[in-house]
Amino acid sequence: MVTIEDRLDLTFAALGDTTRRAILARLSVGEATVGELAYPFDMSRPAISKHLRVLEDAGLVRRTRDGRVNRCRLEAEQMHVAAAWIEQYRVFWEGQLDALAYLMATNASAEYDRPGWS
Repeated sequence: MVTIEDRLDLTFAALGDTTRRAILARLSVGEATVGELAYPFDMSRPAISKHLRVLEDAGLVRRTRDGRVNRCRLEAEQMHVAAAWIEQYRVFWEGQLDALAYLMATNASAEYDRPGWS
């Protein structure tokens, strides 16, 4: 059974590569064939297919056959799961930074209240 943690590992591993992020950016504007996805890169079709396989395994891309042509489209649901995971930590760290800012502001004003400060 694949857990949410396993899916997140696959998603972040897939997003960790520049070529795969570029493929996802291209697919965000619409579906494309493997050849269209390979065109801007200086790599073979088999190399692009390996990148697509990683994206498929992560649930970020769906590939379908249309005759002899493979068409790819973005599957954004798994990105929403990853974004929700990141959001938890954004909220946590914003709270921590707000508390630190408050502490620093409180300590700074207390320093100026000491005798000898003008």
